[in-house]
Amino acid sequence: MQLGSIWQYPVKTMIGGQVNSAQLDELGIVGDRTWAVRDEAAGVIANTRKLGHLMQLAASYGAGGSVTITLPSGTRVSSTDPAVDDVLSAELGRTVSLWQRPSAEQVDFFRRAPFTGDDIMVELREIFAREETEPLPDFSKFPESGIEFETPPGTLYDCYPLMIMTTSALRSMAAAVPQSVIDVRRFRPSLVVNTGDIDGHPEFEWSGRRFSLGTVVIEVINDCPRCAAVTREIAPGVPADRAILRHVVKDLGQAVGVYARVLQPGTITVDDELRPL
Repeated sequence: MQLGSIWQYPVKTMIGGQVNSAQLDELGIVGDRTWAVRDEAAGVIANTRKLGHLMQLAASYGAGGSVTITLPSGTRVSSTDPAVDDVLSAELGRTVSLWQRPSAEQVDFFRRAPFTGDDIMVELREIFAREETEPLPDFSKFPESGIEFETPPGTLYDCYPLMIMTTSALRSMAAAVPQSVIDVRRFRPSLVVNTGDIDGHPEFEWSGRRFSLGTVVIEVINDCPRCAAVTREIAPGVPADRAILRHVVKDLGQAVGVYARVLQPGTITVDDELRPL
C-alpha cells in the first residue's frame, strides 16, 4: 500500500488541494485547516448544515501564511483584504467573518450552538442528513468534546487530526452508485492510500492499528460516520447528490474512510509505503 495523495485544506469546509509532501504534528498535516469562517448570525464556526455553499469556495496559501479564496465566479479575495468579510458575506448570503485559528484558550470561539428546536432528534437528522427511517450514527465514534464544541478547542478539524481513505473505497462507491459523481473532494480526506485492486473498503479493518508512513507513525481510531457534507455541490460537475449518502447509510455502516491520530510527527511524501506495525 502506497500513499496516493496528500490533501491540505487551508480554510475549514472550503475546497483544498494536493501537496506532494507534508509535515505532520499532533494536529495532523501542518497547514491544514488553519483558517475558518465564523457564522456571526449563529455565533459559531460555520458548518455545511447552514452554509453548504462554503464547499464551493476554494482556498490556497498566499504570502506570509495568508490565504486566497476563490469564489465560484472566479473572483479572488485575500485574507489580507479589509473587505474580505464583506465579500464572503455577500457570497454566502449571511454575515460571516474569516478567522485564523485561535488558541485553545479562546474556548468560546469553538463552542457549539445550543439546540433550539423542540425535538433534538429532528435537528440531529438535519445535521446528518438522515431520512426518518434511517438510523443516526454511533456517537461513541466521535470525541466527547463534540457535545460542547464544533471542533476540539485549538483545532479546526471536526473530530480527529486525520481522515484516511483508499482508492478501493472510491472505486467501490463509483460501482455501487453509478449515476452519482464520486469525486474525492466530496469526502475531504487528509490522505488517500493506493490499495491496488483490493475490493471494497479495506480501511474499515484498520481500526486500532498503527502504521508507519514516511517518518510518521499514525494510529487509526475508527471509521468516519458521514453527514450532509457529502451531499453538497462542489462544482458544476460535482452536483448535490443525496444518493451517495443513502448508499453510505444503508450499505457501509454509515461511514466512509477512517479517522486517525499522529503518534510520531515527521514527514510524509506521495508514494511512501504504508506499513503495518
